[in-house]
Amino acid sequence: MPELPEVETVRIGLETHLVGRVVASTEVLHPRAIRRHLGGEPDLIGRLAGKQVTGVRRRGKYLWIDLADSADRAALVVHLGMSGQMLIARTGTPDHTHLRVRAVLDDENELRFVDQRTFGGWHLDDYTPDVYALENAAAPADIPMSVAHIATDPFDPAFDSGRVVDRMRAKHSEIKRVLLDQTVISGVGNIYADEALWRARLHGARIAETISRKKLRELIDAVTEVMASALKVGGTSFDALYVNVNGQSGYFERSLNAYGRAGEPCRRCGAIMRREQFMNRSSFFCPRCQRPPSAR
Repeated sequence: MPELPEVETVRIGLETHLVGRVVASTEVLHPRAIRRHLGGEPDLIGRLAGKQVTGVRRRGKYLWIDLADSADRAALVVHLGMSGQMLIARTGTPDHTHLRVRAVLDDENELRFVDQRTFGGWHLDDYTPDVYALENAAAPADIPMSVAHIATDPFDPAFDSGRVVDRMRAKHSEIKRVLLDQTVISGVGNIYADEALWRARLHGARIAETISRKKLRELIDAVTEVMASALKVGGTSFDALYVNVNGQSGYFERSLNAYGRAGEPCRRCGAIMRREQFMNRSSFFCPRCQRPPSAR
């Protein structure tokens, strides 16, 4: 599933192509792609018609397009799921395989939602005050209702690392689980959690409340650094399913230090990297640099 750098790469591309454009018409080609929209297909198509794109925003892994006309404002919340792609195409070019929704724009381009596994989708949402932005006037003052429970990410103007450390230390849970908890810190998934833990020399099974505030700040810094590095090269792609709006893949997998490197030497100390099962996924770590709790 795309993590923050991949979603931000898509957001930047959409912002470039969409802001100021008007939705002329929308076509739903697969009902599952709008299953989260409570009003159904006619309502979604009707509300999108004639609306101008005023912004493209993101919190963590959650992406939305701000739309408005003289009578209505709405957020088009996009769930990329496991294989969702938001692509810009010239009207009249052949449809992409697994095209689910098409929004025709007023500049002879189309916004196309392509989703092979149909886990993702679109829905229109109303806004609610952003509780995090209320503490920081530089942040936007509202947020889609379905995203309001999501914590800020390290690139959000309202991000407060001290508050995040407080939330982490309140958890009697493994630190990797805490990193993946989007109500504590958002945007981090399995890949970047492993990379950040490796950089901070922490094993993912350490209990969050037992880790010092200083070490947790180091971990937050590591999360920020690894995602910033990934963002510079368009995110991480292990197959053709994650692409930006122009259909291009990211290249950060070439720089991974932990994820997927079981059996290879640690790039820091030379010990052989290991893999463990974790929440129906995998964790990758160095047994020397990131000693598990039982080894201490």
